[in-house]
Amino acid sequence: MKRLFLKSGLYIFLILISLEILVRIFHLGKDTPTRFLDEHEVEKWLPNQNGFSVTGNRRQNFSEYHINSSGYNSYREFKPTKDKIEIALVGDSFIEGFHQDYYNSIGKKIENEFSDIEVYEYGYAGYDFADQLHLVHSYKDKFDLIDHVVLGIKFSNDLTRYQYQVVSGRLALESPLNRLLKKSKLLVYSKSIGILDPPQRLVYRLKTMLRPIKPTKKISEQEILRLKKEKEKKYLNNFEKLINTYGFDKKRFSLLLDSRITSPLFLSYLEKNQFNYIDFAPLFEASKKSTTLIYDRHWNNNGRELIAKTISEHLKQKMSKK
Repeated sequence: MKRLFLKSGLYIFLILISLEILVRIFHLGKDTPTRFLDEHEVEKWLPNQNGFSVTGNRRQNFSEYHINSSGYNSYREFKPTKDKIEIALVGDSFIEGFHQDYYNSIGKKIENEFSDIEVYEYGYAGYDFADQLHLVHSYKDKFDLIDHVVLGIKFSNDLTRYQYQVVSGRLALESPLNRLLKKSKLLVYSKSIGILDPPQRLVYRLKTMLRPIKPTKKISEQEILRLKKEKEKKYLNNFEKLINTYGFDKKRFSLLLDSRITSPLFLSYLEKNQFNYIDFAPLFEASKKSTTLIYDRHWNNNGRELIAKTISEHLKQKMSKK
């Protein structure tokens, strides 16, 4: 019996080693760059990292990333001057662009529309509006040299807070234990394709059995509408507080948004107070091709082309007025 257990353990160990080697050879597990908090308490990627972002159990999406010396995914270094024309794109994972090769990013597509501009992509997964304005404020000396700044905003989840605070949950992913676990590409791959989901659900069920969740009461449609209006007012109030705290240069700054999923209250406020915004909804609606990836809602290459086109047209209009 002892011999059986020893052989079984040895075989299991050899199988795991073989699977780890296969995952590494075929590059099935994604390379997750290291996060860090800089001296201004701006969360970003540790500078000068390279790797591959992989999604899906059959490498449905495989793209290369490059973290520059500023801590963002870009083929460019960010060196604004008074002599050049520079554009900054600031936002979350949609701007970060891990779903596409870094040398074929939205910024590169915008540069292809012009002959004399540089586009800097300050994208980081999870950034909300508070993160973005804190970043711009923290690096004011650089952003003051940039001619146009485009800030991506999604009304439903980017205005949930009115002041900036470090999000400890994201940085917790850099704990020594998590770093150790990430060294196994097999474990990373298993998690990404959902193999580890059943055990996690089992643990959750055991917790709920020990501490049952109280059933929620049914809410009427009128109550749902009231809560929705309250939330919209709260988000608008958060927007006002953030721009009052950090400032907002209406001549240089523009918001990138999708009017289809943006509150009419917020759009009306922007127009009334003369905030520039870039609405990519018309081009997305007119597109006969899909604008998002199959397995999540991030933009595919067609969507990124349309985003670049929308921003480029906006910039050309602003430049023509000068």
